[in-house]
Amino acid sequence: MVLNHRSLTFIFGLITFFITTSSLFAQTDSLYLKNNDVIVGELKSLNKSVAVFETDYSDSDFKIDWDEVLKVKTQTEYLLTLSSGRRFSGHLESSSENQVHVIENDSIMVETPIEDIVYLRKIDSDFWSKFDASLSVGYNFTKANDLSQYSVRSYFGYREKRWLASTRYNQIISSQSDTPETQRLDANLIYNRFLRKNWFILGEVNWLSNTAQNLDLRTVSKVGLGKYIIQTNSSYWGLQAGVSFNNESFNTDMGGVSNNSAEGFLGTEVNLYDIGDFSLLSRVMVYPSLTESGRWRTDFNMDLNYDLPLDFFINLGLSLNYDNQPAQGGEETDYVFQTTFGWSL
Repeated sequence: MVLNHRSLTFIFGLITFFITTSSLFAQTDSLYLKNNDVIVGELKSLNKSVAVFETDYSDSDFKIDWDEVLKVKTQTEYLLTLSSGRRFSGHLESSSENQVHVIENDSIMVETPIEDIVYLRKIDSDFWSKFDASLSVGYNFTKANDLSQYSVRSYFGYREKRWLASTRYNQIISSQSDTPETQRLDANLIYNRFLRKNWFILGEVNWLSNTAQNLDLRTVSKVGLGKYIIQTNSSYWGLQAGVSFNNESFNTDMGGVSNNSAEGFLGTEVNLYDIGDFSLLSRVMVYPSLTESGRWRTDFNMDLNYDLPLDFFINLGLSLNYDNQPAQGGEETDYVFQTTFGWSL
């Protein structure tokens, strides 16, 4: 079959029509911003006050401050969380400026101020969209005393509608000529099961190894209950309490010593993530012993991040451990500052 000029023009026009219309149909979501701009495309997620938005006219996703969004209309279905802790599934349609309907199966589930939506994720999201990660490393060398120091701080988390699993790993190793190597390692594995009204059940395992406190390894297994007192697009603040089992092994002048004890715990965590290019995460836990008279411990961790382009960041980290009844020859208090450079997913 021979195609003439008119046939080729028709076919080319038909192909162009299908490409254009399919592109338009793919752009199902709209954001109306306070500066009167309208963005059309796909709203992929919202977390920590940052909305990720995909368009056909940009190779990279837009990151938009949720506080700048005045109205929203989507056909995409989401799992979403409100600042009250209530969770819904459905699509979004603004009923007026600053007010949004969450609609599921053509029924309005709730009307809420737009700023009360603190988390969004597409229902058909793949594994990577549910996954958060950050990794930062650092190295220091002092020629005067031949001191080398290596450090790493990391976080990995996976979130579903009703639960969150996460792990952290922090380590610092210092080596110096004619001096034994010193190191400090702390890590944890956390599972949170979300309940109503911002309550959650937690299970957690912590590990700590610290040569300054003559601590070969401390393993703490915890179970408890927590509540988010504040959960907004700029910050969250949570409290938690429960019981834990502490298994320790020390390296003392008398040789290896093991110890088991039961403890209570009370803690708080604050995360500030709407302070310009900075974000701050701080966590403190107090462990009064239930089986050792008068003993109590405290763990404190802080991470201050400064965001750089392309998801890179500079991190200033502080970790502190206190034990009022340390092992023989060990110190009551040990702390470490780490300055690292990293990347987040």
